[in-house]
Amino acid sequence: MAKAAKREYVWLQCKECKDLNYRTSVNVLGGTPKLELKKFCRRQRKRTVHKIKRK
Repeated sequence: MAKAAKREYVWLQCKECKDLNYRTSVNVLGGTPKLELKKFCRRQRKRTVHKIKRK
């Protein structure tokens, strides 16, 4: 039987307007990742940098 993966749900927060726009799961095995992605922000209507935010 397979082991359960060490994954955690986190929010992606826009760096400019501070909105929590996306929810995704990340692998926390071996440390916490410092993830930054360019995603579409609905409030600003453009692609901005989003970072991990834990609730």
